[in-house]
Amino acid sequence: MATDRDAVLHAVSSAVLAVTRHLSVREVLQVIVRSAQRLLDARYAALGVPDDDGSFAEFVAEGITDKQWDAIGPLPRQHGMLGAMLRDGAPARLPDLREDPRFEWWPKAHPVMKDFLGVPIRDGDEVLGIIFLANKRTPGGFTQEDQDLLTLFAAHAAIALTNARLYERGRELAMLEERNRVAHELHDAVTQKLFSLRLTAQSAQAMLDKAPDKVAPELQRVQRLAGEALTELRAVIVELRPAELDRHGLSETLRKHVRMLDRLHPSLVVFECGELPPLDPVVEVAALRVAQEALHNALRHSEASRVSVRLAYEEGKLVLSVEDDGRGFEQADSRGLGLASMRDRAESVGGVMTVESALGRGTTVRVEVGV
Repeated sequence: MATDRDAVLHAVSSAVLAVTRHLSVREVLQVIVRSAQRLLDARYAALGVPDDDGSFAEFVAEGITDKQWDAIGPLPRQHGMLGAMLRDGAPARLPDLREDPRFEWWPKAHPVMKDFLGVPIRDGDEVLGIIFLANKRTPGGFTQEDQDLLTLFAAHAAIALTNARLYERGRELAMLEERNRVAHELHDAVTQKLFSLRLTAQSAQAMLDKAPDKVAPELQRVQRLAGEALTELRAVIVELRPAELDRHGLSETLRKHVRMLDRLHPSLVVFECGELPPLDPVVEVAALRVAQEALHNALRHSEASRVSVRLAYEEGKLVLSVEDDGRGFEQADSRGLGLASMRDRAESVGGVMTVESALGRGTTVRVEVGV
């Protein structure tokens, strides 16, 4: 038993180290599930974190291929055995899950699971999630000793999960503080020049009738102030440039982002990129942010089965398109989708954004920027 407990602590340490490596909550959950699967020699393992809408905010599994997931369909709801465990907050160990009265049904493509062991992940009285294993590889099914080990593992996993959540919240607060700092810098650096620019323009206008020979120097000053304001603004934008862009460039950064989303969402997310010329850093930031927002909309709201992202260089322009086959929307119902901020980003670098969407016909966001 001492050896088993050492194995538990070693498995939990992997989850704790996952937090210190700055991984997301979902990545920490994946580490926990893989560790539990190996620890108790199970063919299948899964962990679900419930949401407030009867489904799961996070659900990760081991032992099921991507092809099987595609065939199974949407994530499970809080029903059957999973719902019972969330409500009761008690462990469940069964020789055959299908014979338990709490079992309801599986999708047609779901693998057959027989022996079953599930325990809640708790933080005091709160059930953070449930972790369960099925089909133990060694004969005889799961034992009381297995249940004790998984319960011990779940108690430590709760700490790793809580720490991961706290880390993400801390990172969000840090990002908010950074945004506020940049907003102050932007205000201090640019507002004064814009104020001077306005006064100079007003002075030039007043001189048109009284002293036209003095207008030219004032207009030159307007031009200089406008150039300085633009330089300050670009400097702030470049400061906000994600580090990934410096290391990998736009195409590879977006490729990595798409690959991550494809792993984390049931939708198929694909990326296509042609050969690109060197790009202005400000253009790269704008294109990346528009793509991220469009992807967020497609994966969160459209119920799409496929989302495609394309980068290309066509006729002297950088062309970005994000297309989904989801439910689409009427233009009048587009509020809250961030389209205005996306369009502002595109226009800030001299680009044009178009959106094509209709109910039942998917959505395409396209940005063209001269480079």
